[in-house]
Amino acid sequence: MIYRFFSKYNKSFLFFVHLMIKTIDISNLGAIKRVQADNLGGINLVIGPNQSGKTFILKALFSALKTVETYKRGKENRTDREILSDKLYWTFQATELGSIVRKGESSLNFSMVSDANEVFAYSFGPSTTKQVNIDKNTFAPRLSNSIFIPAKEILSIKDIILEAKDDNRFGFEEPYSDLARALNRTQKGKNFKSFSDARQMVGDMVHGRLEFDDDKKEWQFRDNSRKVYEISMTSEGVKKLSILDLLLGNHYLDDKSIIIIDEIEANLHPSLITRLLDTIQLLAQAGVQFFIASHSYFVIKRLYIMAHRADCSIPVLSFENGECVVGNLQHQMPQNPIIDESINLYKDEISL
Repeated sequence: MIYRFFSKYNKSFLFFVHLMIKTIDISNLGAIKRVQADNLGGINLVIGPNQSGKTFILKALFSALKTVETYKRGKENRTDREILSDKLYWTFQATELGSIVRKGESSLNFSMVSDANEVFAYSFGPSTTKQVNIDKNTFAPRLSNSIFIPAKEILSIKDIILEAKDDNRFGFEEPYSDLARALNRTQKGKNFKSFSDARQMVGDMVHGRLEFDDDKKEWQFRDNSRKVYEISMTSEGVKKLSILDLLLGNHYLDDKSIIIIDEIEANLHPSLITRLLDTIQLLAQAGVQFFIASHSYFVIKRLYIMAHRADCSIPVLSFENGECVVGNLQHQMPQNPIIDESINLYKDEISL
C-alpha cells in the first residue's frame, strides 16, 4: 500500500508501508498436498517430522517475499517474473524447477495475501525449466527487508558463500547468500527502541557481542570482560544468536520486516531457547513478523505458555504425510508426531 502525504510546501512524499502476511495457500509443493492458513500472526510456528515439507514452505515464502521486495526497488529493472524465477532457482537449486512440483500433480500453486489484501500468486507445472509465470501481483513496492536464518550459522563461511554466488555455482542456497550480504551491511545510526532492547537481551544471553575487525577483515567475539576471541573459538549457538544481533544493529531490518527461522532450537541450550523466544515476542509486539520451523517439543510448549500468558494468537502449521493441519497455540497444543513422541516418552518413564 502506498500513502501520499502533502507538506505545507505542497510537495508530495511517498511512504511505502510493509504489511504482515495474513494468508498463504500453497499446493503441490514437494511432499505437500496443500497448506491453507488464514489469520497468520506476529509469530507463526511450523512443525512436523523430517521430510514433511517445513523447510520447503519457508523457502517458497522467502522467494515470494524477496520478489515483492526487490521488484521496482532502486535501479532494479527486471520484471517480477524474472526476479521470482531467479529466486526460486537459486533457493531450491533444482536444475529444473518443475522437479519441486509434487509427483503426479499437474501444477504447483502459491498465493500469499497481506493484511491490506495485496495478493502475490504464481503457478507452474512439472515440465517447467527455469521461467515461471506470475498469476497476480498487487503488492506495493517494499522498503522493509525480510530475511531467512537457516539452521546452520554462516559467519565462519560467509566469504565462501558469497564467492560461490558470484561464480554462479550451486552449493549454498539463496537464503544463505542473501543472509551473507545482509551481514555485510555496516549502516549505523539511531535504532528502534525495541531493537536496542532485543540486542541487549541477546548480549545478556551470549555475555558479549560479535564485531568485525576492519584491520584483520574478520569477525571476532568480545565478551563482557573485553576479552577478544577468534570466531573459530566461539560456539555455534553464540554465532547463531549473534547473527540476529548483527541484523538488528546494522539497520538491515526494521519494525516491519519478516524473519524466517529454520530449526530455531539448533545448537541452543533450552535456557537460551526460552530467552530467544522472549526476544522474538518483544520484536513481534513491535511489528516484526516471524515464521519459525521447529522439531522441538520444548519450543512448542514454550510458545504455548507464551500464547496463554500474553493472551495472543500464535498460529501453528502442523505437517504430516503431505497434509497440513492449522491450529493455534492460544487454544490448544497441536496433534503432531513431535507431541506424540513426547507422550510416548512419558509413558515409558512411568512404566519403569
